[in-house]
Amino acid sequence: MNPIHPAESLLFVRLIMLLMGSVALWVSPVFALDGQVQIHDPSTIMQCNGKFYTYGTGGSSLVSDDGWTWHRGVTPARRGMAPDIIHLGDRYYLYVAANIGGQPRAAVNMISSKTLDPNSPDYKWEEGGIVASSNGVEFCNAIDPGLFLDPADGKLWLVYGSYFGYLRLVQLDPKTGKRVDPNDKPVDIAINCEASILIYRDGWYYLLATHGSCCRGADSGYNIRVGRARKVTGPFLDHTGLDMLLGGGKLFVGSGGRVIGPGHFGLLDLGDGVQKYSCHFEADLDRGGASVVDIRPLLWKDGWPVAGDNFKEGVYAVESVRTGTALELAVEGVPVGGRRSRGARGATPGGPGAGGSGRGMFGGQGGVIPPQDVAEVSKTWPAGNVGIRMSNYLCQAQQMWDVTPVANAGGYPGAPYFKIAIAGTDRTLAVGEDGELVAVPAFTGGHEQLWRLDQLADGTWRIMPKFAPTARESLTLSAVGSSFATLAKFDPASDKQRWLFKTP
Repeated sequence: MNPIHPAESLLFVRLIMLLMGSVALWVSPVFALDGQVQIHDPSTIMQCNGKFYTYGTGGSSLVSDDGWTWHRGVTPARRGMAPDIIHLGDRYYLYVAANIGGQPRAAVNMISSKTLDPNSPDYKWEEGGIVASSNGVEFCNAIDPGLFLDPADGKLWLVYGSYFGYLRLVQLDPKTGKRVDPNDKPVDIAINCEASILIYRDGWYYLLATHGSCCRGADSGYNIRVGRARKVTGPFLDHTGLDMLLGGGKLFVGSGGRVIGPGHFGLLDLGDGVQKYSCHFEADLDRGGASVVDIRPLLWKDGWPVAGDNFKEGVYAVESVRTGTALELAVEGVPVGGRRSRGARGATPGGPGAGGSGRGMFGGQGGVIPPQDVAEVSKTWPAGNVGIRMSNYLCQAQQMWDVTPVANAGGYPGAPYFKIAIAGTDRTLAVGEDGELVAVPAFTGGHEQLWRLDQLADGTWRIMPKFAPTARESLTLSAVGSSFATLAKFDPASDKQRWLFKTP
Protein backbone atom coordinates (compact mmCIF):
# COMPACT_ATOMS: atom_id res chain seq x y z
CA MET A 1 0.00 0.00 0.00
CA ASN A 2 1.01 3.64 0.26
CA PRO A 3 4.69 4.07 1.23
CA ILE A 4 3.99 6.76 3.81
CA HIS A 5 3.27 3.95 6.25
CA PRO A 6 6.09 2.05 7.95
CA ALA A 7 6.29 -1.41 6.48
CA GLU A 8 5.77 -3.21 9.74
CA SER A 9 2.71 -1.15 10.71
CA LEU A 10 0.51 -1.29 7.61
CA LEU A 11 -1.45 -4.39 8.49
CA PHE A 12 -1.78 -3.15 12.08
CA VAL A 13 -3.25 0.15 10.86
CA ARG A 14 -5.83 -1.65 8.74
CA LEU A 15 -6.85 -3.94 11.57
CA ILE A 16 -7.30 -0.97 13.90
CA MET A 17 -9.59 0.66 11.32
CA LEU A 18 -11.70 -2.47 11.17
CA LEU A 19 -12.02 -2.52 14.95
CA MET A 20 -12.96 1.16 15.03
CA GLY A 21 -15.70 0.55 12.47
CA SER A 22 -17.08 -2.43 14.37
CA VAL A 23 -17.68 -0.54 17.62
CA ALA A 24 -18.80 2.85 16.25
CA LEU A 25 -22.40 3.90 16.86
CA TRP A 26 -24.12 5.06 13.71
CA VAL A 27 -27.43 5.35 11.92
CA SER A 28 -27.35 3.80 8.48
CA PRO A 29 -27.89 6.31 5.65
CA VAL A 30 -30.75 5.41 3.30
CA PHE A 31 -28.68 4.57 0.25
CA ALA A 32 -25.58 3.04 1.78
CA LEU A 33 -25.62 -0.73 2.07
CA ASP A 34 -27.58 -1.98 5.05
CA GLY A 35 -26.40 -4.01 8.03
CA GLN A 36 -22.77 -4.63 8.98
CA VAL A 37 -20.68 -3.25 6.13
CA GLN A 38 -17.42 -2.28 7.84
CA ILE A 39 -14.49 -3.79 5.98
CA HIS A 40 -11.18 -2.67 4.52
CA ASP A 41 -9.77 -3.64 1.11
CA PRO A 42 -12.77 -5.80 0.08
CA SER A 43 -12.39 -8.36 -2.67
CA THR A 44 -14.56 -8.55 -5.74
CA ILE A 45 -18.04 -9.56 -4.56
CA MET A 46 -18.67 -13.22 -5.37
CA GLN A 47 -21.95 -15.10 -5.60
CA CYS A 48 -22.27 -18.65 -4.30
CA ASN A 49 -25.55 -20.57 -4.00
CA GLY A 50 -27.63 -17.40 -4.03
CA LYS A 51 -25.57 -15.49 -1.46
CA PHE A 52 -23.01 -12.73 -1.87
CA TYR A 53 -19.54 -12.81 -0.27
CA THR A 54 -16.61 -10.45 0.03
CA TYR A 55 -13.29 -10.81 1.88
CA GLY A 56 -11.05 -8.11 3.33
CA THR A 57 -7.81 -7.36 5.10
CA GLY A 58 -7.10 -9.24 8.32
CA GLY A 59 -9.38 -12.19 7.54
CA SER A 60 -12.56 -10.12 7.65
CA SER A 61 -15.52 -11.19 5.53
CA LEU A 62 -19.09 -10.10 4.83
CA VAL A 63 -22.08 -12.13 3.62
CA SER A 64 -25.45 -11.09 2.22
CA ASP A 65 -28.56 -12.95 1.12
CA ASP A 66 -29.62 -10.24 -1.32
CA GLY A 67 -26.65 -7.93 -1.92
CA TRP A 68 -28.25 -5.17 0.17
CA THR A 69 -28.25 -6.27 3.83
CA TRP A 70 -24.88 -7.60 5.02
CA HIS A 71 -23.54 -9.36 8.10
CA ARG A 72 -20.23 -10.70 9.35
CA GLY A 73 -18.93 -13.84 7.71
CA VAL A 74 -16.46 -16.55 8.65
CA THR A 75 -12.72 -15.90 8.53
CA PRO A 76 -11.09 -17.93 5.72
CA ALA A 77 -8.14 -20.26 6.31
CA ARG A 78 -5.56 -17.64 5.39
CA ARG A 79 -5.42 -14.03 6.58
CA GLY A 80 -3.55 -11.15 5.02
CA MET A 81 -4.02 -7.95 3.06
CA ALA A 82 -6.40 -6.97 0.30
CA PRO A 83 -7.53 -10.39 -1.01
CA ASP A 84 -9.33 -11.05 -4.29
CA ILE A 85 -11.45 -13.99 -5.36
CA ILE A 86 -12.56 -15.71 -8.57
CA HIS A 87 -14.77 -18.68 -9.45
CA LEU A 88 -13.25 -21.18 -11.88
CA GLY A 89 -14.91 -24.45 -12.74
CA ASP A 90 -16.17 -26.01 -9.53
CA ARG A 91 -13.86 -24.11 -7.17
CA TYR A 92 -13.43 -20.66 -5.66
CA TYR A 93 -9.87 -19.33 -5.59
CA LEU A 94 -8.94 -16.74 -2.96
CA TYR A 95 -5.64 -14.85 -3.33
CA VAL A 96 -4.23 -13.21 -0.20
CA ALA A 97 -1.17 -10.96 0.13
CA ALA A 98 1.21 -10.83 3.09
CA ASN A 99 4.46 -9.07 3.94
CA ILE A 100 7.50 -11.21 4.54
CA GLY A 101 9.58 -9.29 7.04
CA GLY A 102 8.32 -5.89 5.90
CA GLN A 103 7.48 -4.13 2.65
CA PRO A 104 8.32 -4.27 -0.15
CA ARG A 105 9.15 -7.95 0.47
CA ALA A 106 5.84 -9.74 0.07
CA ALA A 107 4.02 -12.69 -1.46
CA VAL A 108 0.58 -13.56 -2.81
CA ASN A 109 -0.74 -16.93 -1.66
CA MET A 110 -3.67 -18.84 -3.12
CA ILE A 111 -6.22 -21.01 -1.30
CA SER A 112 -9.28 -22.67 -2.82
CA SER A 113 -12.57 -24.26 -1.80
CA LYS A 114 -15.52 -25.89 -3.55
CA THR A 115 -17.91 -23.53 -1.80
CA LEU A 116 -17.97 -20.30 0.17
CA ASP A 117 -20.76 -21.53 2.46
CA PRO A 118 -19.19 -22.54 5.81
CA ASN A 119 -22.25 -24.69 6.57
CA SER A 120 -21.68 -26.89 3.53
CA PRO A 121 -19.84 -30.21 3.86
CA ASP A 122 -17.77 -29.11 0.84
CA TYR A 123 -16.45 -26.04 2.65
CA LYS A 124 -12.71 -26.61 3.03
CA TRP A 125 -9.91 -24.23 2.10
CA GLU A 126 -6.90 -25.92 0.55
CA GLU A 127 -3.51 -24.26 0.22
CA GLY A 128 -2.29 -23.60 -3.32
CA GLY A 129 1.03 -21.94 -2.59
CA ILE A 130 2.68 -18.69 -3.65
CA VAL A 131 1.77 -17.34 -7.10
CA ALA A 132 3.70 -14.05 -7.01
CA SER A 133 6.33 -12.47 -4.78
CA SER A 134 8.77 -9.57 -4.40
CA ASN A 135 12.21 -9.84 -2.81
CA GLY A 136 12.41 -6.42 -1.19
CA VAL A 137 15.00 -5.22 -3.69
CA GLU A 138 13.13 -5.24 -7.00
CA PHE A 139 10.95 -2.24 -7.85
CA CYS A 140 7.67 -3.91 -6.91
CA ASN A 141 5.67 -4.87 -3.84
CA ALA A 142 3.71 -8.11 -4.33
CA ILE A 143 0.44 -7.23 -2.58
CA ASP A 144 -3.12 -6.29 -3.61
CA PRO A 145 -3.88 -9.15 -6.03
CA GLY A 146 -6.56 -8.72 -8.70
CA LEU A 147 -7.91 -11.61 -10.82
CA PHE A 148 -9.06 -11.47 -14.42
CA LEU A 149 -10.40 -14.25 -16.66
CA ASP A 150 -10.17 -13.03 -20.24
CA PRO A 151 -13.53 -13.65 -21.98
CA ALA A 152 -11.79 -13.37 -25.36
CA ASP A 153 -9.49 -16.38 -24.99
CA GLY A 154 -10.12 -17.94 -21.56
CA LYS A 155 -6.69 -17.03 -20.17
CA LEU A 156 -6.34 -16.20 -16.49
CA TRP A 157 -4.26 -13.28 -15.24
CA LEU A 158 -3.14 -11.86 -11.93
CA VAL A 159 -2.26 -8.19 -11.51
CA TYR A 160 -0.55 -7.09 -8.30
CA GLY A 161 1.61 -4.38 -6.77
CA SER A 162 1.51 -1.13 -4.86
CA TYR A 163 3.09 2.30 -4.59
CA PHE A 164 6.44 0.63 -3.98
CA GLY A 165 7.07 0.50 -7.73
CA TYR A 166 5.28 -1.25 -10.57
CA LEU A 167 1.97 -2.97 -11.00
CA ARG A 168 2.77 -6.33 -12.55
CA LEU A 169 0.92 -8.94 -14.55
CA VAL A 170 1.47 -12.72 -14.53
CA GLN A 171 -0.45 -15.53 -16.20
CA LEU A 172 -2.18 -18.24 -14.16
CA ASP A 173 -3.57 -21.64 -15.08
CA PRO A 174 -7.41 -21.46 -15.06
CA LYS A 175 -7.54 -25.18 -14.16
CA THR A 176 -5.40 -24.89 -11.04
CA GLY A 177 -5.20 -21.19 -10.21
CA LYS A 178 -1.40 -21.45 -10.07
CA ARG A 179 1.29 -19.79 -12.21
CA VAL A 180 1.57 -21.14 -15.73
CA ASP A 181 5.35 -20.77 -15.55
CA PRO A 182 6.90 -19.40 -12.33
CA ASN A 183 10.02 -18.52 -14.33
CA ASP A 184 8.18 -16.19 -16.72
CA LYS A 185 9.10 -12.58 -16.19
CA PRO A 186 6.14 -10.47 -14.97
CA VAL A 187 4.95 -7.66 -17.25
CA ASP A 188 5.07 -4.11 -15.86
CA ILE A 189 1.82 -2.32 -16.72
CA ALA A 190 1.54 0.71 -14.37
CA ILE A 191 3.37 2.59 -11.64
CA ASN A 192 2.62 4.41 -8.40
CA CYS A 193 -0.81 2.92 -7.79
CA GLU A 194 -2.33 -0.15 -6.12
CA ALA A 195 -5.47 -2.19 -5.52
CA SER A 196 -5.79 -2.84 -9.25
CA ILE A 197 -7.96 -5.08 -11.38
CA LEU A 198 -8.68 -5.71 -15.08
CA ILE A 199 -12.02 -5.82 -16.88
CA TYR A 200 -12.95 -6.26 -20.56
CA ARG A 201 -15.52 -4.62 -22.84
CA ASP A 202 -15.92 -4.35 -26.62
CA GLY A 203 -12.35 -5.30 -27.49
CA TRP A 204 -10.73 -3.13 -24.82
CA TYR A 205 -8.91 -4.15 -21.66
CA TYR A 206 -9.36 -1.71 -18.79
CA LEU A 207 -6.96 -1.41 -15.88
CA LEU A 208 -8.62 0.17 -12.83
CA ALA A 209 -6.19 1.09 -10.08
CA THR A 210 -6.24 3.14 -6.90
CA HIS A 211 -4.20 6.31 -6.48
CA GLY A 212 -3.63 8.49 -3.44
CA SER A 213 -3.03 7.80 0.25
CA CYS A 214 -4.84 5.13 2.23
CA CYS A 215 -5.39 4.13 5.85
CA ARG A 216 -5.83 7.69 7.17
CA GLY A 217 -9.59 7.68 7.64
CA ALA A 218 -11.24 10.93 6.58
CA ASP A 219 -7.82 12.29 5.56
CA SER A 220 -7.28 9.56 2.94
CA GLY A 221 -6.73 10.63 -0.65
CA TYR A 222 -7.73 7.36 -2.31
CA ASN A 223 -9.33 7.60 -5.78
CA ILE A 224 -9.77 5.11 -8.62
CA ARG A 225 -8.28 5.76 -12.06
CA VAL A 226 -8.42 3.85 -15.33
CA GLY A 227 -6.48 3.26 -18.51
CA ARG A 228 -7.27 1.01 -21.46
CA ALA A 229 -5.40 -1.14 -23.98
CA ARG A 230 -6.08 -3.38 -26.94
CA LYS A 231 -3.93 -6.12 -25.38
CA VAL A 232 -4.11 -7.48 -21.86
CA THR A 233 -0.40 -6.74 -21.44
CA GLY A 234 -0.84 -3.07 -22.30
CA PRO A 235 0.15 -0.36 -22.87
CA PHE A 236 -2.67 1.10 -20.77
CA LEU A 237 -3.31 4.68 -21.82
CA ASP A 238 -5.68 7.22 -20.32
CA HIS A 239 -8.02 9.55 -22.24
CA THR A 240 -5.15 11.92 -22.97
CA GLY A 241 -2.92 9.14 -24.32
CA LEU A 242 -0.64 9.07 -21.28
CA ASP A 243 0.67 5.61 -20.36
CA MET A 244 -0.08 4.40 -16.83
CA LEU A 245 3.58 3.36 -16.70
CA LEU A 246 4.30 7.08 -16.80
CA GLY A 247 1.72 8.00 -14.19
CA GLY A 248 -1.35 8.28 -16.42
CA GLY A 249 -4.88 7.37 -15.42
CA LYS A 250 -8.34 8.82 -16.12
CA LEU A 251 -10.33 9.56 -12.97
CA PHE A 252 -13.11 7.01 -12.48
CA VAL A 253 -14.35 7.99 -9.03
CA GLY A 254 -13.16 10.10 -6.12
CA SER A 255 -14.52 11.24 -2.78
CA GLY A 256 -17.98 12.76 -2.74
CA GLY A 257 -20.84 13.55 -0.41
CA ARG A 258 -20.27 11.94 2.96
CA VAL A 259 -17.85 9.24 1.86
CA ILE A 260 -14.11 9.66 1.41
CA GLY A 261 -11.37 7.69 -0.32
CA PRO A 262 -12.78 5.09 -2.75
CA GLY A 263 -10.52 2.17 -3.63
CA HIS A 264 -10.48 -1.52 -4.60
CA PHE A 265 -12.79 -1.62 -7.63
CA GLY A 266 -14.65 -4.89 -8.18
CA LEU A 267 -16.97 -5.73 -11.09
CA LEU A 268 -20.40 -7.15 -10.30
CA ASP A 269 -22.05 -8.23 -13.56
CA LEU A 270 -25.75 -8.99 -13.00
CA GLY A 271 -26.47 -9.98 -16.61
CA ASP A 272 -28.74 -8.41 -19.24
CA GLY A 273 -26.31 -5.52 -19.55
CA VAL A 274 -26.69 -4.50 -15.90
CA GLN A 275 -23.30 -3.94 -14.30
CA LYS A 276 -22.38 -2.56 -10.90
CA TYR A 277 -19.11 -2.04 -9.16
CA SER A 278 -18.05 -2.51 -5.57
CA CYS A 279 -15.43 -0.49 -3.74
CA HIS A 280 -14.59 0.51 -0.22
CA PHE A 281 -14.53 4.01 1.16
CA GLU A 282 -11.76 4.81 3.58
CA ALA A 283 -14.22 6.81 5.68
CA ASP A 284 -18.01 6.95 5.81
CA LEU A 285 -18.80 10.06 7.85
CA ASP A 286 -22.29 8.77 8.62
CA ARG A 287 -20.76 5.66 10.18
CA GLY A 288 -18.27 7.31 12.47
CA GLY A 289 -15.56 7.43 9.80
CA ALA A 290 -15.45 3.65 9.41
CA SER A 291 -14.11 1.96 6.28
CA VAL A 292 -17.09 0.43 4.47
CA VAL A 293 -17.99 -1.48 1.32
CA ASP A 294 -20.45 -0.04 -1.19
CA ILE A 295 -22.07 -1.10 -4.48
CA ARG A 296 -22.94 1.42 -7.19
CA PRO A 297 -24.04 1.42 -10.85
CA LEU A 298 -21.36 1.05 -13.52
CA LEU A 299 -22.09 3.12 -16.63
CA TRP A 300 -20.24 3.47 -19.95
CA LYS A 301 -19.71 6.52 -22.11
CA ASP A 302 -17.55 6.96 -25.21
CA GLY A 303 -15.72 3.71 -24.49
CA TRP A 304 -14.89 4.52 -20.86
CA PRO A 305 -16.35 3.24 -17.59
CA VAL A 306 -18.25 5.87 -15.62
CA ALA A 307 -19.16 5.73 -11.94
CA GLY A 308 -22.93 5.92 -11.52
CA ASP A 309 -24.77 7.15 -8.45
CA ASN A 310 -27.25 5.33 -6.28
CA PHE A 311 -30.86 6.35 -6.85
CA LYS A 312 -31.96 9.38 -4.84
CA GLU A 313 -35.45 9.47 -3.41
CA GLY A 314 -37.68 12.29 -4.58
CA VAL A 315 -40.62 13.32 -6.74
CA TYR A 316 -40.19 12.53 -10.43
CA ALA A 317 -41.91 12.35 -13.78
CA VAL A 318 -41.22 8.85 -15.13
CA GLU A 319 -40.62 9.14 -18.87
CA SER A 320 -40.23 6.40 -21.47
CA VAL A 321 -37.07 6.63 -23.54
CA ARG A 322 -38.89 4.99 -26.42
CA THR A 323 -41.96 7.22 -26.59
CA GLY A 324 -41.13 10.37 -24.64
CA THR A 325 -44.45 10.07 -22.82
CA ALA A 326 -44.89 9.95 -19.05
CA LEU A 327 -46.34 7.34 -16.72
CA GLU A 328 -49.59 8.49 -15.10
CA LEU A 329 -52.81 7.45 -13.41
CA ALA A 330 -55.63 6.83 -15.89
CA VAL A 331 -57.74 9.75 -14.64
CA GLU A 332 -58.99 12.98 -16.17
CA GLY A 333 -56.29 15.56 -15.72
CA VAL A 334 -56.74 19.21 -14.81
CA PRO A 335 -54.49 21.65 -16.70
CA VAL A 336 -52.08 23.47 -14.46
CA GLY A 337 -53.51 26.96 -14.00
CA GLY A 338 -57.03 25.84 -14.91
CA ARG A 339 -58.76 25.31 -18.23
CA ARG A 340 -58.94 28.15 -20.70
CA SER A 341 -61.25 28.67 -23.62
CA ARG A 342 -60.78 30.79 -26.73
CA GLY A 343 -61.53 34.41 -25.98
CA ALA A 344 -62.16 33.85 -22.27
CA ARG A 345 -60.76 36.37 -19.82
CA GLY A 346 -60.58 33.86 -16.97
CA ALA A 347 -60.07 30.18 -16.32
CA THR A 348 -62.57 27.60 -15.25
CA PRO A 349 -62.01 26.66 -11.64
CA GLY A 350 -59.36 24.05 -11.12
CA GLY A 351 -59.46 24.29 -7.38
CA PRO A 352 -56.99 26.02 -5.10
CA GLY A 353 -53.49 25.37 -6.30
CA ALA A 354 -54.64 24.53 -9.81
CA GLY A 355 -53.53 27.96 -10.94
CA GLY A 356 -54.88 31.47 -11.27
CA SER A 357 -56.91 33.30 -13.86
CA GLY A 358 -55.91 33.38 -17.52
CA ARG A 359 -55.80 35.83 -20.44
CA GLY A 360 -57.43 33.76 -23.09
CA MET A 361 -55.90 30.74 -24.73
CA PHE A 362 -52.70 32.49 -25.79
CA GLY A 363 -51.34 33.75 -22.49
CA GLY A 364 -51.74 34.34 -18.77
CA GLN A 365 -51.74 37.37 -16.62
CA GLY A 366 -48.14 36.78 -15.52
CA GLY A 367 -46.64 35.60 -12.27
CA VAL A 368 -45.87 32.12 -11.05
CA ILE A 369 -48.47 29.41 -11.37
CA PRO A 370 -48.14 27.17 -8.30
CA PRO A 371 -48.03 23.37 -8.44
CA GLN A 372 -51.35 21.59 -8.44
CA ASP A 373 -52.89 20.75 -5.08
CA VAL A 374 -53.33 16.99 -5.39
CA ALA A 375 -55.95 17.02 -2.62
CA GLU A 376 -58.13 19.24 -4.81
CA VAL A 377 -57.59 17.74 -8.24
CA SER A 378 -57.96 14.17 -6.94
CA LYS A 379 -61.50 14.69 -5.60
CA THR A 380 -62.94 13.14 -8.74
CA TRP A 381 -60.49 10.24 -8.89
CA PRO A 382 -61.92 6.74 -8.29
CA ALA A 383 -61.67 5.52 -4.72
CA GLY A 384 -60.43 2.01 -5.57
CA ASN A 385 -57.76 0.70 -7.90
CA VAL A 386 -56.88 2.97 -10.82
CA GLY A 387 -55.35 1.93 -14.10
CA ILE A 388 -51.97 3.11 -15.39
CA ARG A 389 -51.29 4.64 -18.77
CA MET A 390 -48.83 6.94 -20.52
CA SER A 391 -49.46 10.42 -21.86
CA ASN A 392 -47.75 13.66 -22.81
CA TYR A 393 -46.14 15.21 -19.77
CA LEU A 394 -48.17 18.24 -18.66
CA CYS A 395 -46.86 18.73 -15.10
CA GLN A 396 -50.14 17.43 -13.68
CA ALA A 397 -50.62 15.77 -10.31
CA GLN A 398 -51.40 12.31 -11.70
CA GLN A 399 -47.93 12.34 -13.36
CA MET A 400 -45.92 13.12 -10.20
CA TRP A 401 -44.42 10.01 -8.62
CA ASP A 402 -42.85 10.04 -5.16
CA VAL A 403 -40.12 7.37 -5.09
CA THR A 404 -38.96 6.39 -1.61
CA PRO A 405 -36.99 3.46 -0.15
CA VAL A 406 -38.90 0.97 1.97
CA ALA A 407 -37.31 0.14 5.31
CA ASN A 408 -36.92 -3.49 6.37
CA ALA A 409 -38.11 -4.80 3.00
CA GLY A 410 -34.77 -6.16 1.83
CA GLY A 411 -33.24 -5.24 -1.48
CA TYR A 412 -30.88 -6.31 -4.24
CA PRO A 413 -27.20 -5.60 -4.97
CA GLY A 414 -26.55 -1.98 -4.04
CA ALA A 415 -30.07 -0.75 -3.27
CA PRO A 416 -33.27 -1.28 -1.27
CA TYR A 417 -36.72 -1.84 -2.72
CA PHE A 418 -38.73 1.29 -3.43
CA LYS A 419 -42.30 2.47 -3.08
CA ILE A 420 -43.59 4.45 -6.09
CA ALA A 421 -46.68 6.49 -5.27
CA ILE A 422 -48.47 9.59 -6.55
CA ALA A 423 -46.90 12.49 -4.67
CA GLY A 424 -49.04 13.75 -1.80
CA THR A 425 -51.10 10.55 -1.71
CA ASP A 426 -50.72 6.91 -0.78
CA ARG A 427 -51.88 5.71 -4.21
CA THR A 428 -49.14 3.21 -4.97
CA LEU A 429 -47.90 1.64 -8.18
CA ALA A 430 -48.42 -2.11 -8.02
CA VAL A 431 -48.90 -5.24 -10.09
CA GLY A 432 -52.54 -6.28 -10.16
CA GLU A 433 -53.86 -9.82 -9.85
CA ASP A 434 -54.04 -10.04 -13.64
CA GLY A 435 -50.35 -9.14 -13.96
CA GLU A 436 -50.95 -5.63 -15.27
CA LEU A 437 -50.02 -2.30 -13.75
CA VAL A 438 -52.40 -0.60 -11.34
CA ALA A 439 -52.37 2.04 -8.63
CA VAL A 440 -53.79 0.70 -5.37
CA PRO A 441 -55.41 3.08 -2.85
CA ALA A 442 -52.87 2.50 -0.08
CA PHE A 443 -49.41 1.04 0.42
CA THR A 444 -49.40 -2.20 2.40
CA GLY A 445 -45.81 -3.32 1.82
CA GLY A 446 -46.82 -6.29 -0.31
CA HIS A 447 -44.20 -7.67 -2.67
CA GLU A 448 -46.31 -6.59 -5.65
CA GLN A 449 -45.88 -2.98 -4.45
CA LEU A 450 -42.08 -3.08 -4.13
CA TRP A 451 -39.92 -1.93 -7.03
CA ARG A 452 -36.32 -2.54 -8.04
CA LEU A 453 -34.46 0.26 -9.85
CA ASP A 454 -31.32 -0.65 -11.79
CA GLN A 455 -29.35 1.96 -13.71
CA LEU A 456 -28.27 0.68 -17.12
CA ALA A 457 -24.98 1.34 -18.90
CA ASP A 458 -26.34 4.40 -20.74
CA GLY A 459 -27.68 6.02 -17.57
CA THR A 460 -31.34 5.09 -18.09
CA TRP A 461 -33.22 2.96 -15.59
CA ARG A 462 -34.84 -0.47 -15.55
CA ILE A 463 -37.93 -0.68 -13.29
CA MET A 464 -38.89 -4.14 -12.02
CA PRO A 465 -41.51 -5.33 -9.51
CA LYS A 466 -40.31 -7.64 -6.77
CA PHE A 467 -43.29 -9.89 -7.51
CA ALA A 468 -45.80 -10.26 -10.33
CA PRO A 469 -48.68 -12.68 -9.49
CA THR A 470 -49.02 -14.34 -12.90
CA ALA A 471 -45.37 -14.28 -13.98
CA ARG A 472 -42.96 -17.22 -14.07
CA GLU A 473 -39.97 -14.98 -14.72
CA SER A 474 -38.72 -11.52 -13.82
CA LEU A 475 -40.59 -8.78 -15.66
CA THR A 476 -39.81 -5.15 -16.38
CA LEU A 477 -41.90 -2.02 -16.84
CA SER A 478 -42.31 -1.69 -20.60
CA ALA A 479 -43.71 0.97 -22.93
CA VAL A 480 -46.14 -0.18 -25.61
CA GLY A 481 -46.84 2.53 -28.15
CA SER A 482 -47.13 6.02 -26.67
CA SER A 483 -50.09 5.50 -24.35
CA PHE A 484 -49.81 2.09 -22.70
CA ALA A 485 -47.42 0.58 -20.16
CA THR A 486 -47.23 -3.07 -19.21
CA LEU A 487 -44.78 -5.65 -17.85
CA ALA A 488 -42.57 -7.70 -20.15
CA LYS A 489 -39.33 -9.65 -20.16
CA PHE A 490 -36.33 -7.36 -20.29
CA ASP A 491 -34.69 -6.95 -23.69
CA PRO A 492 -31.25 -5.30 -23.39
CA ALA A 493 -31.29 -4.44 -27.11
CA SER A 494 -34.57 -2.51 -26.91
CA ASP A 495 -35.45 0.91 -25.51
CA LYS A 496 -38.97 -0.19 -24.56
CA GLN A 497 -37.89 -0.88 -20.99
CA ARG A 498 -35.60 2.12 -20.50
CA TRP A 499 -36.92 4.94 -18.37
CA LEU A 500 -35.84 8.39 -17.21
CA PHE A 501 -36.62 9.88 -13.82
CA LYS A 502 -36.99 13.61 -14.41
CA THR A 503 -37.38 16.24 -11.72
CA PRO A 504 -40.58 18.22 -12.41
